[in-house]
Amino acid sequence: MTHFRPALVLLLLFTALTGLVYPLALTGVARALFPAQAGGSLVIHDGKVVGSALIGQNFASEVYFQPRPSATSAPDPKDASKTIDAPYNADNSSGSNLGPTSKALMDRVKAAADARRADGWKNPLPADALTTSASGLDPDISPQYALAQVPHLAETRGMDEARLRALVDAHTRGRWLGLIGEPRVNVLSLNMALDAVQ
Repeated sequence: MTHFRPALVLLLLFTALTGLVYPLALTGVARALFPAQAGGSLVIHDGKVVGSALIGQNFASEVYFQPRPSATSAPDPKDASKTIDAPYNADNSSGSNLGPTSKALMDRVKAAADARRADGWKNPLPADALTTSASGLDPDISPQYALAQVPHLAETRGMDEARLRALVDAHTRGRWLGLIGEPRVNVLSLNMALDAVQ
């Protein structure tokens, strides 16, 4: 009993400290210093939440810039033991887990490339136009992919290509501190700007 009581007190103390006090303190500091990020980086338009700057979404309409393909899935409503493709399903974030020598991956990329070429895209096709991201929820695309979509959007929206290219350039973010990451374009903010200018 002499060892049991101190052990129990320490267990309860450290459970309270590491399980309650520490997470609540970090949450409070995060909310104070970075309120937008701590709240999910929500994007608000006309008083309504339209998405998050950190989570991609599927733009089904061809009058919008398209995100990169997503490999997320959802339970099949007809058979719960199976899954179906559900692009940008934030409940089930995952990549395809297909390796570079996978025939299924090669077939999927080839089918995507053939579909893009059938729509009038020219070579070279940007990699992010054909491949999924690791999470399946990537909100950004490369400037090359955004610019590759300009001719199609100019036709479907009846807009000048130069104006669309300028919009892409204005929404291209560079490397962090000029060194880390790649130039990228947030698809949600680009599409919101596209609606605003038209």
